[in-house]
Amino acid sequence: MGDYEDRKDYVSGSLEGSGETLLQRLTAWLDEARESDPQDYNAMTLSTVDSEGRPDARIVLLRDMDQEGRGFIFYTNYRSAKGKQLSACPAAALTFFWPGLERQLRVRGHVTPLAAEASDLYFQSRPRPNRIGAWASEQSEVIADRYSLEQARAAAETRFPNEVPRPPHWGGYRLEAEAIEFWQGRPGRLHDRIRYLHKDGVWGQDRLQP
Repeated sequence: MGDYEDRKDYVSGSLEGSGETLLQRLTAWLDEARESDPQDYNAMTLSTVDSEGRPDARIVLLRDMDQEGRGFIFYTNYRSAKGKQLSACPAAALTFFWPGLERQLRVRGHVTPLAAEASDLYFQSRPRPNRIGAWASEQSEVIADRYSLEQARAAAETRFPNEVPRPPHWGGYRLEAEAIEFWQGRPGRLHDRIRYLHKDGVWGQDRLQP
């Protein structure tokens, strides 16, 4: 068995004495994460369950957040495993982890598809190879080999020599947050945990024990 007993202490920050609103705190954390790690700051684990209640998780990218800080937007193939799982059970969770800042952000809520117009607009902002790839890949389905995938890509290139429309099976989702927790590592494992719960149209805030 491997040795995974490496230990570290957490000393980078705290959540003491902050009068920030939820949106201010969310925006500040995302901005600081982008400064710390510009490449992966918006990577988040999307956790879902299938029709039999079995959990699943994968990394997706946050592409937008609404002005109230309640809607988290991401895009994917509706026919993928996660798309099918969200159709069967639209409750989901997101987890951001920023090790350089000793922080994680946990979000739970209900997921709904975006309007077609919003998905169209975002799809056209993507690089052409990515748009072609959305047509070439039957995401999560078994494929014989890499060559078969390259053939599908070439066929899509031939089919769409100019404009590449959005596939009807590809688009965006919005997770409407019902609970958001800010976790900041602290010395001695006495971490800061500030939780926001949305109830009766307003956000309440409390502190959780580590």
